[in-house]
Amino acid sequence: MKKILVVDDSALMRRVLCDIIDSDERFRVVARATNGLEAFDLLSRNQYDAVVLDVNMPKMNGLELLKELQKYKIPAKVMMASTDTREGAKTTLDALELGALDFIHKPDNALDCRVETFRTELLRILEGVASGKMPVFKDAATQHLEQKMNIRLADMIQKTPLKVPGKKVVAIASSTGGPKSLQTLISGLPATLDAPVLVVQHMPKGFTASLAERLDANCKIKVVEAQDGQELSEGCVYIAMGGRHMKIRTSSMGRYYVQYTDEPPREGVRPCANYMYESLKSSLFDKVVCAVMTGMGADGTEGIRNLKDSKKVHVIAQDRESCVVYGMPKSIVEAGLADQVISLEQLAQEIVLQVGIAVQ
Repeated sequence: MKKILVVDDSALMRRVLCDIIDSDERFRVVARATNGLEAFDLLSRNQYDAVVLDVNMPKMNGLELLKELQKYKIPAKVMMASTDTREGAKTTLDALELGALDFIHKPDNALDCRVETFRTELLRILEGVASGKMPVFKDAATQHLEQKMNIRLADMIQKTPLKVPGKKVVAIASSTGGPKSLQTLISGLPATLDAPVLVVQHMPKGFTASLAERLDANCKIKVVEAQDGQELSEGCVYIAMGGRHMKIRTSSMGRYYVQYTDEPPREGVRPCANYMYESLKSSLFDKVVCAVMTGMGADGTEGIRNLKDSKKVHVIAQDRESCVVYGMPKSIVEAGLADQVISLEQLAQEIVLQVGIAVQ
């Protein structure tokens, strides 16, 4: 049974969250805190399998607590409870950069937390966080140096002639631990990549636009939240909109467009990468490069298996050591679908080798 710490300044919200968590035999709430200071004291003396952490609290808020944990190198597997406002989305991404593994959108009203959809989602995400890898602390200087090296690598690659014939597309699936891992991957891609890049990151509505903006500001390659009906272009990364399934539609003229559907969640998630992969079966791409990254569950496996029946596909699985949660890539490997199993740091370079650089 996994031991959980719940941190929230609202007594009613704490009660509701604890009731939901304790209703599942896999988890047990063993400690509660009303603010970050109390939580810091508990975390400095005890270890928990996961922490459910509110953002806005008196004395010490969620972000301040994450900074203190990082400062004193106190490891904790944290799941943020976030609002879906634009400012809330920014704060959530800040929290993920500071070491939180995942988050859930928490309704403003505690009574709305009692609906079955919230309960199911909370327990699904909590399972991923509790089974995830404990964060490894890097100081700000090291993180900044790594980011600069990635961007420098992308710059060097861009100037290196590398032509791969045919029409290619890159299709990426990621979940728990994905936003931070995507930063590492995408910052290593050159602006002249000779393929569009599709990304399904498991996120709710309201968060993917902020993720795309942040990645675009820190990467060489252009990054956008994909819009319904948008045409795909080489040298651009398209992040699937949270809360909807992204598919790719092929026109009679051989052009490709984003298409969203509101079908029910699949693999327990929406967006689901299986839909993206399966929609590429009818495409005219000569090669599809699939990359399955950190995340719980098996999203991507069924879609890639179906895609491999009819297309030339190269499948890359992120290795266990560099995953926050080794679930989705593990499923790909165990299904015998992986052509390569490599570390997060090698992904960008391998994608470039598979699809090439556009001739200037």
